[in-house]
Amino acid sequence: MDFHFTAEEQKMIDQIHEFAVNEVAPLAAELDEQERFPAEALKRLSEMHMMGVCYPKEVGGSGHSYLTYIAMVEELAKYCATTSIMFAAHHSLGAYALSVLGTSEQKKKYLVPLMKGEKLGAFGATEPGAGSDLGGQQTRAEDMGDHWLINGSKIFITNGYYADIYFISAVTDPSQKSRGISAFIVEKGTPGFSFGKKEKKMGIRGSATYELVFQDCKIPKENLLGELGKGFKTALTTLDGGRISVAAQAVGIAQGAIDCCKKYVTEHTRGEQRLSQYQYTQFQLADMQTKVDAARLLVHRAAQAKQNNEPYAQYAAMSKLFAAETAVDTTRRCIDLVGLDGVSSKYPFERFMRDAKITEIYEGTSEVQRMVISSAMGIK
Repeated sequence: MDFHFTAEEQKMIDQIHEFAVNEVAPLAAELDEQERFPAEALKRLSEMHMMGVCYPKEVGGSGHSYLTYIAMVEELAKYCATTSIMFAAHHSLGAYALSVLGTSEQKKKYLVPLMKGEKLGAFGATEPGAGSDLGGQQTRAEDMGDHWLINGSKIFITNGYYADIYFISAVTDPSQKSRGISAFIVEKGTPGFSFGKKEKKMGIRGSATYELVFQDCKIPKENLLGELGKGFKTALTTLDGGRISVAAQAVGIAQGAIDCCKKYVTEHTRGEQRLSQYQYTQFQLADMQTKVDAARLLVHRAAQAKQNNEPYAQYAAMSKLFAAETAVDTTRRCIDLVGLDGVSSKYPFERFMRDAKITEIYEGTSEVQRMVISSAMGIK
């Protein structure tokens, strides 16, 4: 497997790295403390033509590889998980289904503005009674002849209020269970579509996680995305790609924590020695870096499979499971090495740890990933 980047791709990754260091990192703590959406980063990423990295130029994207996009998610996450998930949810959740299922008219009207950064995308499937089991969705979309009428709600929606174009799933035929779920495009500002509460979260606090509320929301018939009754499959496929993005985010969080920890232990002493001179410190960091590098390789394997149009659901689940649990373990161990400074907001370690925990839960919990993996192994 070749995970190398072309000179042009590496240039883009370097560009996003410089942007993250100079413009994202200085605001990371503020976004976390104020639970503020990264509007500045969104504006700059749009200006840099970075909001359609892995999509074809024909629809306004940059035409680069999926692996390049994944590397960019990691770079952003090293400095700010909030900014990375805004970027990732737009690419892998908000735009994906449109890119593969959208009609030429839908792509022109909705996908092109997403790729140009003129609009922000979001994806809505989770409901109060349907999280890990998306087949339990209750949001209804009724065929009224010349339009669809949507009623229900979606919760924990990343980019929430700040998105402009939403890809949602809703029940069109309750008698068919999961085969009676379809996908739709809903625009912000549509009558009957509003926002419920904003979630206050332990980590990734600035990602604007909102409830979407639909009360007799009337959308055009042409806003059906893909075939009628195929929305459940579309949602699952979308989540598979989203899991690779979250895995890359987890790797970035873990690597960011290690980088900060390396700096801390070389600058602080205990007795007459720098913390970095203690063998225990060296061994802990060596173990952490080994696991993070292994997680990165697994993420790249999943990204390459998706990029090559190979079956990738199992690799996506493996990468998210291992990367998320590695991030949680790594951030905890960094705090253990640093001591009391690790739990102080003076340093980013406690933020890294809170952010890492979120990656174990959204886009499917670790338990869900184990179910996907064991099923792919033929274990029943």
